[in-house]
Amino acid sequence: MSFLSTSLARVKPSPTIAVTNKARELKAAGKDVIGLGAGEPDFDTPDNIKAAAKAAIDAGKTKYTAVDGIPELKEAICAKFKRDNGLDYVPEQVSVGTGGKQILINALMATLNPGDEVIIPAPYWVSYPDMVLLAGGEPVIAEASMQTGFKLTADQLEAAITPKTKWFIFNSPSNPTGAGYTWDELKALTDVLLRHPHVWIMTDDMYEHLIYGDFKFCTPAQVEPQLYDRTLTCNGVSKAYAMTGWRIGYAAGPKELIGAMRKIQSQSTSNPCSISQWAALEALNGTQDYIPDNNATFQRRRDMVVDMLNAAEGISCPMPEGAFYVYPSIAGCIGKVSAGGTKITDDEAFATALLEEKGVAVVFGAAFGLSPNFRVSYATSDEALKEACTRIQDFCASLG
Repeated sequence: MSFLSTSLARVKPSPTIAVTNKARELKAAGKDVIGLGAGEPDFDTPDNIKAAAKAAIDAGKTKYTAVDGIPELKEAICAKFKRDNGLDYVPEQVSVGTGGKQILINALMATLNPGDEVIIPAPYWVSYPDMVLLAGGEPVIAEASMQTGFKLTADQLEAAITPKTKWFIFNSPSNPTGAGYTWDELKALTDVLLRHPHVWIMTDDMYEHLIYGDFKFCTPAQVEPQLYDRTLTCNGVSKAYAMTGWRIGYAAGPKELIGAMRKIQSQSTSNPCSISQWAALEALNGTQDYIPDNNATFQRRRDMVVDMLNAAEGISCPMPEGAFYVYPSIAGCIGKVSAGGTKITDDEAFATALLEEKGVAVVFGAAFGLSPNFRVSYATSDEALKEACTRIQDFCASLG
C-alpha cells in the first residue's frame, strides 16, 4: 500500500513547468533550444519596485506580518480596484497570498465540498482543473472554439450550469489564448449568471494591463454590479510589473469568504514574504508609466509571431487581444510525418518532434483542454522569437 494520499492521484504536475524544465535541461546539456513555454515577462522588475524592496530590508521589515497582507498593501489594493475597475472594497474584503495560485486554491479549499462542480472554459490555464480536484470538487469543462475567438458563449455557459455548480472561473485576457472579452461579450455571460444565484464567480484578471490596440479590459463585478456579493475578483503583480518571482497575488470579495481564505492560509503558508509585500505596495502606488512601453514591445512581438506562424504550412493563428500568448491550430499538420520520422497524430506529438528536431519548446494544446493547438509565449526577445518562428516554419515545411 502506498503511503501517498489518494488525493494526489487526482492531480498531475503542471505541463507548462514541465516544458520549461525540459528546455532548461536540454540547454544545460549543450543543445540549442529556444524556450517559448514560460509564462513570464522577460523584462526586469522596475527600479522603483526594487528600491522599495531594498528600503524595506534596510528598515528591518523582515518579520512576520498579518496572515493575509499588511494593512498598507490592502489599502493600495482597494485603491487599485477603485481606480482601475470602479469597484469599492474595504481592507477587510482583501486577501494577499503567495502568488495568484495560492489565492485561487485558498478560495476553492475554503468553499468546495465533494460533488461540487466548477465550470472552467477551455482552453484553460493548466492549473484550474487540478486545483478544483485537489480541493475535492469536480471540474466541468465548457469548450470554446477558435470560431468564437476562444470565448465562451452565453448558451454554452447556460448549458454547463447544474444544481451542483458552485463556481464559474473566468479568465480574461486568457492564458493560453490571449483572448479578451469585450464588455458586451461579458455582459452576455453575467446575464446568465444573474439567473443562477447559487453560482459564484472567480475571476483571474492577472493579465488585466497586458492589452493591445483598442481593446478595453473589464471584469464581471464591474460589468454587472448585482454579482458583486458573489464574486471573488483575483489579480496580482506578477505579469504587468514583471514580478513573477516575488510571488504576490491578491483578491477582493465578500468578508465571509475572505475570512475563510485567511483561515486556510493561516494553517498553510501564513503570510506572504514581507519584502515582496512592500515591493508590491510600490508597484500599485508608484509610477505606471512603463506599462504602455512594455505593452508596445509585446504588441510588436505579437504581430510578428502571428504573421510568421500564419505563414507556416498547416498552421492557423488567430490574433489575440491581450496577455503574451498565441494559441495556433495545427489541424493542417495532423496525420503528416516529420523529417525525423514522427507521425503527427496530435499536438503533443507535434510539440515533442518540434523540440527534438528543431529545438523549439512550446506547450501542446491538450494540456489546456483544447486540441489540436499549441501555446507560444512571446515574452522573450524579438531575435529569439524570429528564430523560433523560422524553425517552426521549416519544421512544418518538412512534414510529409
